[in-house]
Amino acid sequence: MHVLTSHPGVFAHGLLVTLHLSAATFLLAAAVGLLLAVCRICPVRPLRLFAALYVSAVRGVPLLVLLTLFVFGLPEIGVVYSLFWTVVTAMGLYWAAFLCETVRAGVRSVPPGQTEAARALGLTFGQVLRCVVVPQALRATVQPLASLLIAVVLNSSLAAAVGVTQELTGQTVLLDQRYAQPLFTFAAAAACYVLLTLAIGRTAAVLERRLAVLR
Repeated sequence: MHVLTSHPGVFAHGLLVTLHLSAATFLLAAAVGLLLAVCRICPVRPLRLFAALYVSAVRGVPLLVLLTLFVFGLPEIGVVYSLFWTVVTAMGLYWAAFLCETVRAGVRSVPPGQTEAARALGLTFGQVLRCVVVPQALRATVQPLASLLIAVVLNSSLAAAVGVTQELTGQTVLLDQRYAQPLFTFAAAAACYVLLTLAIGRTAAVLERRLAVLR
């Protein structure tokens, strides 16, 4: 127990790095995933095929394998930048595939008659998405996106396996190696992750209720 009371700053720092890592990953995943989702539903067949192949390929690779490929493989072809952002890139591209399918499911929840009516009124594909589809799909994807964000936060712990020791799990491992008290150190780390996921779930529930008022 002494290790927890004497090193609160270590857990705080690890938690902040985990939040930074998760936020950067989710933002990249959102940008790429939304682009892929648009490609998946657009009328241009090559774009649909490309997005479908990307999603199928990336979802078939374990995240740890992809992280290892980026961290240790990219330097072999001369692509070298900071470890933190290499991990963010790998995880962002990975979770983009899942976010794409989440958004696509939300889009498909919009009744087809509404999009057909919008096109009949002369709206372009982009206008139909912006004015008709996206506002309704957003309501349907709040909880799925929150679940995806929780998955991003929890799986950010894999960064410790490729050398990002500043995040929460990495800091916990270092403390355990120093003090050999895995019960207390990892229980504290688990509690931090639980608090993060509860906060995300609560925020999503509030947002979902507020969006429901607009219906």
